[in-house]
Amino acid sequence: KKIVGVMLCCMSIPLLAHAQGNDSGNSFSKAKKILHKQVHADHRITFYAECEYNAKKRVDWGSCGLTPRKQPKRAARVEWEHVMPAWEFGHQMQCWHKSTYINRKGVEKKIGARKNCIKTEPAFKRMESDMHNLRPAVGELNGDRSNYRFGMVNGEPRKYGQSVDFEVDFKQRVAEPAPNVRGDIARTYFYMEKAYNVRIGKKQRRLFNVWDKQDPVDAWELERMCRVAAKQGNENTFVGLCQ
Repeated sequence: KKIVGVMLCCMSIPLLAHAQGNDSGNSFSKAKKILHKQVHADHRITFYAECEYNAKKRVDWGSCGLTPRKQPKRAARVEWEHVMPAWEFGHQMQCWHKSTYINRKGVEKKIGARKNCIKTEPAFKRMESDMHNLRPAVGELNGDRSNYRFGMVNGEPRKYGQSVDFEVDFKQRVAEPAPNVRGDIARTYFYMEKAYNVRIGKKQRRLFNVWDKQDPVDAWELERMCRVAAKQGNENTFVGLCQ
């Protein structure tokens, strides 16, 4: 138990010493509102499927040829996806591995990993609400991606319609995005690593290095980054610099 405790403690240390991350003070809820009402107000296109959506966050399936795989209600709405999942940066922190916390009255309460980190770890809250890591996604795709790693999936099953180039292998726990957003994903991971010292595995890094080169920064990625920087106070320098 002592060994495990030391390991968990050491896990959390690098993440606390963030240097260039989100210091806006925004909550996750506030960050989503800023993204929806300001950053994406004139660019309502989902990240993975390129579907249009309206001010009420309702997805237009016809705009992208989307067919729900299993959950039409969830596929009809937009959700804000963590490109690097909360699990991925959270499980490297000590708070993620605790099932209880002590409330203000000194009483021990049971709680889930993510909720515990929100309550007890300021570094986690900064990462959770970092708008550079949040993208609008069709709800069902967000749910199906879950916390799976990004990678390549054999074949092209096109479970969300022939026009939607997004694949999920549930057995292997892998999600394959379309080629035109792979660089965006890579540069988001690089940003999270640099800003918060989140570890990226060697295999993932090799893949992201390839994706970064194959899918260079486009006009919208840079524009979006600068809009986020104006609201949050820091840039993703892997995308570029703002004037």
